[in-house]
Amino acid sequence: MNEPDGQLLSINTATLRRQWRLDQIIDGCARHGIRGISPWRDQVQALGLNEAGRRIRSHQLKVTGYCRGGMFPGNTAEERRLALDDNRRAVDEALELNASCLVLVVGGLPGSSKDLPGARLQVMDGLAELLEYARPAGMPLAIEPLHPMYAADRACVNTLEQANDLCDELGDEGLGLAVDVYHTWWDPKLFGQIERAGKKRLLAFHICDWLVPTRDMLEDRGMMGDGVIDIRRMRRAVEAQGYRGSHEVEIFSEKNWWRRDPDEVLETCKERHRRHC
Repeated sequence: MNEPDGQLLSINTATLRRQWRLDQIIDGCARHGIRGISPWRDQVQALGLNEAGRRIRSHQLKVTGYCRGGMFPGNTAEERRLALDDNRRAVDEALELNASCLVLVVGGLPGSSKDLPGARLQVMDGLAELLEYARPAGMPLAIEPLHPMYAADRACVNTLEQANDLCDELGDEGLGLAVDVYHTWWDPKLFGQIERAGKKRLLAFHICDWLVPTRDMLEDRGMMGDGVIDIRRMRRAVEAQGYRGSHEVEIFSEKNWWRRDPDEVLETCKERHRRHC
């Protein structure tokens, strides 16, 4: 397939979080003919879980993912227990919204720790416990590897290979990967690990672009086509494995897209998705 299927375009609500409330994002997506949405928990909390679900259903939008669970590591058993409790609540919220998956940003080094292998063991243990809750409920968990620059504070799982290893260790049932082009495009093992994941593990596909130069490592993502990522090649790679899920635009952009008219942002997402994905 050369051009992407426009019906698979989804908007991660972080893309418009500075301009619109969640209810406005929901209405905006529907108005622009975008059929998918992936909300963040803080935005859902601000609107109210029941109201968010009602509005999404009223527009017949598909919740392509729910952001986010994870942040498993902690310095104490109590910290880890509280994190697990919060993750169980995230599973419940994702179920209420009929989300395709709960996206997991697994967490980095707790406190002042320098024990990266230990943090990764805590992630595996936390995942194993959460799976005991999520699997019977029927909510798939999508591990999202983050670029290594986030290893200390956001995610000590940084490659698709690490995420695949966790799936091997914990089992495929209800566990898979969220492939975000921003975090994985640089990896020399990228395409081999997409193939290793296969259709069953590929739960989400997030798109944006890597700008050169990047002025802020968190809030300077580019619109598709403005940077150096071969997004179309990556999209074809996941679809070659049988992935037929959404293409979810997730852009953090303090100096550019968060300052633009949100209707312009949505129209640009549609146009760039068609041209560059």
